[in-house]
Amino acid sequence: MKNKLTLLGSLFLMSMSLQAQTDDGIIRLSEFAYPVKRQNLNIPDVNGFKVLKCDFHMHTVFTDGHVWPNVRVQEAWREGLDAISYTEHMEYNPHSADVKVDHNRSHDLAVELARENNIVLVKGTEVTRQTPPGHFNALFIQDANVLVADNNSNLDQEAIDKAYAQKAFIFWNHPGWKATAIPGSYEWIDFVEKMYQEKKLHGIEVVNGLGFHKKALDWALDRNLTIIGNTDIHNLIAHDYNIEAPGVHRTMTLVMAKDRSANGIREALEAGRTVAWSSNYLFGKEENVRNLVNASISVSPSYYEKTNSKTKVSTKYYEIINNSDLYFELEIKEGKGTKRIVLYPESTQILTAEAGQSKLSYEIVSTYIRSDKHLLFDINLK
Repeated sequence: MKNKLTLLGSLFLMSMSLQAQTDDGIIRLSEFAYPVKRQNLNIPDVNGFKVLKCDFHMHTVFTDGHVWPNVRVQEAWREGLDAISYTEHMEYNPHSADVKVDHNRSHDLAVELARENNIVLVKGTEVTRQTPPGHFNALFIQDANVLVADNNSNLDQEAIDKAYAQKAFIFWNHPGWKATAIPGSYEWIDFVEKMYQEKKLHGIEVVNGLGFHKKALDWALDRNLTIIGNTDIHNLIAHDYNIEAPGVHRTMTLVMAKDRSANGIREALEAGRTVAWSSNYLFGKEENVRNLVNASISVSPSYYEKTNSKTKVSTKYYEIINNSDLYFELEIKEGKGTKRIVLYPESTQILTAEAGQSKLSYEIVSTYIRSDKHLLFDINLK
């Protein structure tokens, strides 16, 4: 009887609510709308630096993208990013019959909305030369309209020099994107070496969208270039990434900055304090990846110990905690303990270890500190 009365009460309230909504002849079904909320991506500070979530390679209708600039700000806000950059092609404008060519326009249109949404908008462009030498993003520029817009190969050096003259931070985009289509394109060519020697190349995009460019990571490590990860998004983010699935995020660069500002981001990029993040995977210099892991993972003191009655071997129990929204997959390399641990975002697992050991050593196979090497992580047993 009580349940029946509760049901009748609910139906009455629903009826009253619908009547209230229909005063103007419209029933508003707002409960089916996508909720207006920002996802909080939790990554702890690293050695006093704030870890900023950044995407420095994006396109809009002002070159070959499919969305208006403000959409990129809205996407970034929902996904919890801190900074973005529109890097429209200088030399390629397929929508020019419908959209006036102005290489600054996408940035300028989004400046106010970015401020309102607390998104750092870095002014950039993509220097789109033929491959090879390839495409290069230039961040922190002043005026894209005075850069080279002609794709003639004779102007390759001038195109880079003009971006560099604006004190741009320049990185090589997706070096392997034409690896099978153009022989020799996925190589450290003379043009790139000259840029490097003249200090006009500052980083490499190691992860582009859903692709990990393995040789690019090794090049960056061997030459102390900043490691970058971006979407290079042209469509809606939700079209290319299954962001409704647990743990799935767009590809981005984690920047360990002194503060949340354009100047803070630039200083961190120049210092090389970055890690590329693509959902379950991290890519970067060993020091940066290790610092990020150490800030995210903690292990409790042993909370329980039991002895096997037959073998007389004692086993200690610990909690291993992931304090971040990152994902870590650990496989044991040395010691006697839990062989495989998956640390999902914001989660805890039980770790067991044979008593009498001072540490266990794991390989975090969801990290890359070279194209063929994962981070080794020691767990000190207390």
